[in-house]
Amino acid sequence: MTGRDPKADLQTYLQDARDVLMWKLEGLSEYDIRRPVTPTGTNLLGLVKHLAGAEAFYFGAAFGRPFAGTPLWITVDAEPNADLRARADETRTEITGLYRRACAHADATIAALPLDAVGRIPGDAGTELTLHHSLAHMIAETQRHAGHADIVRELIDGATGQRRSGANTADGDPAWWAAHRERVERAARDADGPA
Repeated sequence: MTGRDPKADLQTYLQDARDVLMWKLEGLSEYDIRRPVTPTGTNLLGLVKHLAGAEAFYFGAAFGRPFAGTPLWITVDAEPNADLRARADETRTEITGLYRRACAHADATIAALPLDAVGRIPGDAGTELTLHHSLAHMIAETQRHAGHADIVRELIDGATGQRRSGANTADGDPAWWAAHRERVERAARDADGPA
């Protein structure tokens, strides 16, 4: 990417992670996008809801550009993990729409400000951060949760990969994957030593 605008490069990586997250919901039922598949309750729609708040926080409130659409769970008295789950009365359309609007608001902030623009973390004694820092943070945050979403989706219906086509995963039918998993299991048992 030599010679390109560094801000455009960062925004490309952020948008890629956003796109990965959103496709993980495609084709699933209301139950499947909401159901907890880990002991801590990780679920697909909750990840989207959480990241809507993070986009609004790091590109809105932090730069004096408040996002109208949702309270920032981080700065209000909310139930723990309220941002990581969808209530029964919150629809998929509402939450994904909220995320898209928060991302559009973030993109407007990114377009309007230089990378060295300084913002302040609300409620954190005025801790300063640059737009560059916010971009790096949100790329890491969104990629992290896109990885969670990848595992959650695989546990739900077996769909894997960074792209809808699964192009970044090995080609293999169910028998190949079962044999691969067995090789990984065998190596883990062998590394653990004799029983």
